[in-house]
Amino acid sequence: MDSKLDLLLQKMKLLENELLVELQAKEEQFRYEIRQRKVHFTEAASAQHRKFAKTIRHYLIDARPLSLLTAPVIWSCLVPMLLIDLWATIYQFICFPAYGVPKVRRRDYVVMDRNKLRYLNPIERVNCVYCEYVNGLIAYVQEIAGRTEQYWCPIKHALRLKTMHSRYPHFLDYGDAEAYRKHIEQVRRDFEDLKNK
Repeated sequence: MDSKLDLLLQKMKLLENELLVELQAKEEQFRYEIRQRKVHFTEAASAQHRKFAKTIRHYLIDARPLSLLTAPVIWSCLVPMLLIDLWATIYQFICFPAYGVPKVRRRDYVVMDRNKLRYLNPIERVNCVYCEYVNGLIAYVQEIAGRTEQYWCPIKHALRLKTMHSRYPHFLDYGDAEAYRKHIEQVRRDFEDLKNK
């Protein structure tokens, strides 16, 4: 299963890890550190942030009228998202033990840390919490779906995908019937990389 595509996907993962290291270097530049999964800014950084906070009055005056009118539509997605969150969590807790698939840790995907940014006013902070929740939730559900797909149908696509979930590199090549029959059970249980994390 070590095809050129698999090697390219491994290189992409290495570059992704390199990007994460570079992003973590920003901690020093912007004077914060992470302790026990919580962000802690220095007092000087927090004071500087407060200088850049826009008052709610100015924020609303500067807002485009259409953005104010569409806000209820955006927020209306919250109820279905909460239901998806609940159902995806229940689903994996029921099904994954039956398949021998490791559960997805929600906290690895739903990261809520923008409320620490004091240059955001309360409206901006609430909006950021909403966005980080929804986007984190989608990533969480995608990982659950990817692990499910690895168990039930681990076959790469012939058509190009815009994005791939984390389990995709483990899948069998499209059209390789012999490898599918020969390795399907092995691929279904190939979650060793998750145990090392």
